[in-house]
Amino acid sequence: MPMPSRVVSYRPGPPPTLAGEPGSLARRFATIREQLHVPGEFPRDVLAAAADAADLVVLPTVDLTDLGFWTLDPVGSMDLDQAMVLAREGTGYRVRYAIADVPAFVTPGGAIDVEARRRGQTIYLPDTRVPLHPPALSEGAASLLPDQVRPAYVWDLGLDEHATVTSTHVGRALVRSRARRDYASVQASVDAGTADEQVRLLQEIGQKRAALESARGGASLPMPEQQVVHEGPGVYRLEFRPPLAAEDWNAQISLMTGMAAAQLMLDAGVGILRTMPAPQRDSVRRFRRQARALGVPWPDGQRYGDFLRGLDRHDPRHLALIHEATSLFRGAGYTPFDGEAPAQRQHAAVAAPYAHVTAPLRRLVDRFGLVVCAAVSAGEPVPTWARESLALLPGLMAEGDRRASAVERACTDAVEAAVMISLVGQSLSGSVVDRNGRGVPVVQLLDPAVVALAQGTAESGDQVTVRVVGADVAAGRVDLEVVPAPASV
Repeated sequence: MPMPSRVVSYRPGPPPTLAGEPGSLARRFATIREQLHVPGEFPRDVLAAAADAADLVVLPTVDLTDLGFWTLDPVGSMDLDQAMVLAREGTGYRVRYAIADVPAFVTPGGAIDVEARRRGQTIYLPDTRVPLHPPALSEGAASLLPDQVRPAYVWDLGLDEHATVTSTHVGRALVRSRARRDYASVQASVDAGTADEQVRLLQEIGQKRAALESARGGASLPMPEQQVVHEGPGVYRLEFRPPLAAEDWNAQISLMTGMAAAQLMLDAGVGILRTMPAPQRDSVRRFRRQARALGVPWPDGQRYGDFLRGLDRHDPRHLALIHEATSLFRGAGYTPFDGEAPAQRQHAAVAAPYAHVTAPLRRLVDRFGLVVCAAVSAGEPVPTWARESLALLPGLMAEGDRRASAVERACTDAVEAAVMISLVGQSLSGSVVDRNGRGVPVVQLLDPAVVALAQGTAESGDQVTVRVVGADVAAGRVDLEVVPAPASV
């Protein structure tokens, strides 16, 4: 399970006002990339190595191109990590899940490997993305594009009638995707009752896996897309795009595979897990206050995972609350081991051991996890280059996560400041959800659903009116002040 992150997209206004106006978001995003040292163009030797790798790749001998693999991604995606083919087997199911064979294109210690270790992961900004691998690979030779024969690591998972995994095998094979589908069209086919057998199986398996997640106390966080719309000079509007059920079903296939990978690693005594502690009590208390501030009831005794699953994705206040729930998913890291299983092996949100192996085009660690699991599954030694890298990966991934998180925070702050510019001088309703280290109230506004500091006196849980004093896109800052309540007579 990837750490949930805010997905912010930017719908620019018509030129020529886009980048030249005061407080331009386009200009701010460019500054964020520069200030946070987001990698730019790939060095020439990396591009040359990628071109060579695309031409000289050693293909696997197992041929599964007769199977009807298909991909499911956002519209326009070119870096396609996963393809699937689903089937019924007796009272259960068989899931074959193909993952892009990035290791086939990356020479250990070579130019692409060195650059990927420097980057750590693909970084997403509202107006662009900065890829982990050169496009010749990530959007070309290694991507599971439709009607193209590609090398892949194919996970072959047997499931019982409840969608519990009963058997696991993974190995390299040739595959060919027959169709590139997107979430909206798949969801529309389900809603209209016209979905084909593959989509119906995805829905069925996905729903059963979600039920298993609930039973073991897990918590998924399907993040809505936060879209800022540029309506004119200095005027921005914030919208939320609800996540679709089809996105959840697809995520459950990836989550299931990551859990199977973790079990392979633990059984073999070698690998690298994605681990995360349970949310801190203070974080849960603050999140409860935010739910109350947004008018979303959270029954006493209900686990936070079940509460999150029950949120209405078409209600703007519920969508805003899903955004704020990222505060519950903190402290995740990577735990390598070789020879003895680690003491900390759980991912609290998954409520089980879990490993990253399904997004090697976009995340460095997955490449190594795939190699480890394939070797273990085949009963072969883990390649020395992969084994020796396990201890280095937590540091490399932590640096990549730090940069990506800093970019995410800066972009979100800029977007919220841009939205508030047109509201300067107005009074808005909100609720105090916390106080920062200096005792300044942290206020959750209701409309727009923005969280910001507010100067003044108020306690956690107070319903308040605040005045928008200022908003600075370049600084990513919103200035609010608490409006004192009228004195009682």
